[in-house]
Amino acid sequence: MAKTIVVKQIGSPIRRPQDQRQTLIGLGLNKMHKTRELEDTPSVRGMVNKLPHLVKIIEERG
Repeated sequence: MAKTIVVKQIGSPIRRPQDQRQTLIGLGLNKMHKTRELEDTPSVRGMVNKLPHLVKIIEERG
């Protein structure tokens, strides 16, 4: 079974640089308090680490 992480958006993309907005969209997040379950890959971890002020890892599964 593949490892997954549950990511929650905790910050608004309003008044943020365009690359941060695009990273949120790449994670599948676009509204406050929305959660997504994503595969735990280095690319996803890098995207999450780029936005520590906008997203939070809630749970790690697997």
